[in-house]
Amino acid sequence: MNHQQAMDIIRNTGVIAIMRTQSSEQLLRAADAIRAGGVCVIEVTMTTPGALRIIEEATGKYGEDVLFGAGTVLDGESARAALLAGAQFIVAPAFNAEVVQICRRYSIPVFPGAYTPTEILTAWEAGADMVKVFPASIGGPRLIKAIKAPLPQVELVPVGGVNMETAADFIRAGAAALGVGSALINQTLLDSDDFATLTERARRLMEEVVRGRQQ
Repeated sequence: MNHQQAMDIIRNTGVIAIMRTQSSEQLLRAADAIRAGGVCVIEVTMTTPGALRIIEEATGKYGEDVLFGAGTVLDGESARAALLAGAQFIVAPAFNAEVVQICRRYSIPVFPGAYTPTEILTAWEAGADMVKVFPASIGGPRLIKAIKAPLPQVELVPVGGVNMETAADFIRAGAAALGVGSALINQTLLDSDDFATLTERARRLMEEVVRGRQQ
């Protein structure tokens, strides 16, 4: 899968599921569940035990059916390790020039984190494909709308505060995609094997994205 194909999947899906699981088995079962609900883009955080092994196993199993990326990538060394494990996109909580540089070198989509207009523009001009706005819980959809007014060319991915009630509002405000964590997947559901709820949550989130895009 090339860079453009990966970006098209992320834009079309509109939801990046942020996963922190305790085992590769849990992650793969959760991936099956949310894919059944329409979400096929998954960020495996580097804070997950054995994250690189999980990414390697997941990409080996799903191929191009599900897009797996690495999240909470803090430095270039971690970014390169994630790419070698098969990560198909990279997400960072803050801007690190080396992380962006490595991803650009290998044509892998990269979404560094930023919050203020200065930080966002700095990340964008350095080569970010999209900019993760974090924490979006502070400011909410109004923050996204305010930033998009002077920076319409920057594709924004709000993370934090994105849930069933706010998803459509974030999309209407101009978000290119949404990073969704506990509102979609949490350890309680995983530990109770409640994968049916994961599927339903994924389906509802996709419906909210469509609703936001239509209004």
